[in-house]
Amino acid sequence: MSELQVTVSKLDAMRMISFSGFGESPEGQALEKLHNWAGKYGLHGRVFGFNNPNPSVGSPNYGYEVWMAVDEDVQPEGEAKLVDFAGGLYAVLRCPVVRPWEDIPAAWQKLVSWLDASAYSHGAHQWLEEHIDPKDGSDGVEFTLDLYLPVRE
Repeated sequence: MSELQVTVSKLDAMRMISFSGFGESPEGQALEKLHNWAGKYGLHGRVFGFNNPNPSVGSPNYGYEVWMAVDEDVQPEGEAKLVDFAGGLYAVLRCPVVRPWEDIPAAWQKLVSWLDASAYSHGAHQWLEEHIDPKDGSDGVEFTLDLYLPVRE
């Protein structure tokens, strides 16, 4: 696993605005809600997401929650909720995505295997996918994620 470019970094505590989607492809639902809300107010910030609830056996439906870092003066409205994220230590792996249903699970598996062979242990805080600015797709990459696996020393 030494060929993986994994970094270990600490995410500071952040105040987040949160939106959720649920169904067979909830990521798009949640991201659309967030982008519509943020666009209305001209807000930009780091965007993170994660399954919530996780997929269950026998059902194509699951949930996806997205967070965007916001300033103290931002207030939620409608479906928006505030989340105080405590931060934590993470192993981070960049994941360029061409085939989402293959690339993302494979990258998570590689990151977990890296952790199992490292001096770190699994952390108990939230797993995260940071949504990096989308690419134009000209090189086959549709979008890029930074995968954040919680760790502890």
